[in-house]
Amino acid sequence: MRRSLAVLVTAVALALPAAGRAAWPERPITMIVPFAAGGPTDVVARIVAEHMGRTLGQQVVVENVAGAGGTTGSLRAAQAAPDGYTIEMGHMGTHGAAPGAYPGLKYDPAKDFEPIGLAAGTPIVVVARKDFPAKDLKEFVAYLKKDSQKLNEAHAGTGSVSFTTCALFNMLTSARPTRIAYRGTGPALNDLVAGQVDYMCDQIVNLVPQIQAGTIKAYAVALPDRSPALPNVPTTNEAGLPEFKVTAWNALFAPKGTPKEIVQKLNAALVKALDDANTRQRLLDLGADLSNRAASSPEGLLRLVESEVPRWKKVLATAGESKEKK
Repeated sequence: MRRSLAVLVTAVALALPAAGRAAWPERPITMIVPFAAGGPTDVVARIVAEHMGRTLGQQVVVENVAGAGGTTGSLRAAQAAPDGYTIEMGHMGTHGAAPGAYPGLKYDPAKDFEPIGLAAGTPIVVVARKDFPAKDLKEFVAYLKKDSQKLNEAHAGTGSVSFTTCALFNMLTSARPTRIAYRGTGPALNDLVAGQVDYMCDQIVNLVPQIQAGTIKAYAVALPDRSPALPNVPTTNEAGLPEFKVTAWNALFAPKGTPKEIVQKLNAALVKALDDANTRQRLLDLGADLSNRAASSPEGLLRLVESEVPRWKKVLATAGESKEKK
């Protein structure tokens, strides 16, 4: 009798971990977006989260945690329990440029996360308030070279994509504007539409509706070829600034130590979302680039992060933007 009971207890004990793994997820998953609602990372996150939730059988809830160029939310994600119930939609700024922008950064993008996969590439567009006098990029660059000290440039915080890419743009054009930080590109874009700031560099997925509506002026997209989402906007090569070619990206990460099988399930759900015709078209209509399949795996995303960190450290150091301005 005792032996039978012991065997039964042992069998149950051995079965529990497997059952626990099989049951994940048993409750909603939080996807941290480290910027305010309405920005490009938020837009990509919500489109992807909707489909992933259906695949996983649990809602994927977006939580916006803005501040410090996305590093506040990224730190929270890095410190979350590694149980698969907290993930982050990071991007080139939070997981590529942040170490170069914040020398005292409290997380390591390559070591403190489990990479899940790339969600989308997001080309950069140079935009200005709708009544800015320059009619094209050449005139805009000429204006910057002459009177940039009079202008205000908006960005989503030190280390963000908009901050980083415009640091490169300003360096290439010798511009020295007043750089104004917001808690996300959503609020920054709102002020650009209202004419409260003069220009910004932002991810295309945030800009297509406003450009099409004529509420802001687009000067160039930093791509080798024109974007199908904005066919009337010239490339930086066509517009006279071929050196400015940069594509940002958004990708999913989990806290370090998240079980491999959970990371694999999250990756499979992400890949399925990006293969879904409707989800894919929604992203493409906003100008997203879905061609980088190499970074869609955890291993490929890790390689991307490891290549981006030194690249942007060099850019920010050269541009004189390696420390947060007071």
